[in-house]
Amino acid sequence: MNITENLFYIGVNDHQIDLFEGQYKVPNGISYNSYLLMDEKIAIFDTVDANFANEWLTNIKSILNQRQPDYLIIQHMEPDHSGSIMSLLTVYPNITIVGNKKTFTMLEQFFKYHFTNLLMVNENDPLLLGKHTLKFILAPMVHWPEVMFTYETSEHLLFSADGFGKFGALDVEEAWLDEARRYYFGIVGKYGAQVQNILKKASALDIKIICPLHGPILKENLNTYLQYYNLWSSYEPETNGIVIAYTSVYGNTKKAVDTFVKNLKEKNVSEITLIDLARSDMADAIAKAFKYNKLILAGVTYNGELFPYMKTFVSALLERNYQKRKIGIIENGSWAPMVAKNIKNSFASAQNIEFTPTVVRILSAMNDQNLLELNELAKEIIE
Repeated sequence: MNITENLFYIGVNDHQIDLFEGQYKVPNGISYNSYLLMDEKIAIFDTVDANFANEWLTNIKSILNQRQPDYLIIQHMEPDHSGSIMSLLTVYPNITIVGNKKTFTMLEQFFKYHFTNLLMVNENDPLLLGKHTLKFILAPMVHWPEVMFTYETSEHLLFSADGFGKFGALDVEEAWLDEARRYYFGIVGKYGAQVQNILKKASALDIKIICPLHGPILKENLNTYLQYYNLWSSYEPETNGIVIAYTSVYGNTKKAVDTFVKNLKEKNVSEITLIDLARSDMADAIAKAFKYNKLILAGVTYNGELFPYMKTFVSALLERNYQKRKIGIIENGSWAPMVAKNIKNSFASAQNIEFTPTVVRILSAMNDQNLLELNELAKEIIE
């Protein structure tokens, strides 16, 4: 598939996968993107998952028409992008592998093979292909230490590794935003400062097309994608709204949540997202918590701690530097409610977290006092 006259898409779609990285549900599959740039010298950008090596090599051969590729640019060593390196070398043994120092350390670790035809590059090093010139931009911890982006100067192409990626295979049509957000906070979300650094570097470039390693090639309205990445990596909420994430064992906490939602609606709050943590996709729950500016955590005490799904959710938020949000708590416990204490202790080191003054404490089942507290909590969370 032609992206431009000289740039070709040679990636593959994976519909065999059910969990990406062993944890993220991908009902519409995933794409492993790879690109080929034709010039006096030919560069291939990244490989694909080893299970799709034959399909990928067929894509390459159909474009090369007996020519030999000169360079393999490795921007990211994660196996879904580096898994077919040895297959490529079997067919094209003279190709030069281009990467940075950390790339080559991982290359030896993964393949236990002594590579000899290597070209090590540093920040802003140029690589001339003919009419096209590549410049390399180091992007450590976006989201692995060896990651780098590549910028082509004549056609203004940015090859962005896992940046600007999205879940979903390319032969399935779906909107970019929701699955890109879920992808970002699941995979890159911890590394906001590092993403901010690479965005500063990108701001100095004239970018016409972004070529990520997952998801669609981005050609139009690039400022929109850049703005979302700036927002997400600075941990600012996208919009006003309330996420209510809850766990309920025997239904009493769920009844409290339902009452709370009714209170919010009576106060003309319309942007409410309700998440049953035991039955929802955790990655989607995390993404929604980052989308909105307010969060209610409603849960039961379990063995003196948070219920497992709530504990996982809170840990996942903190791992991704959850901050700049307002949080309210509804807790339930029959003899020693510990939800509020555990949640507040967990968020003690988080930045710019504001807790509502009211904590709704339910002892087994709601009473009249709880009804008043739920109404007060609704007032406080929407202030």
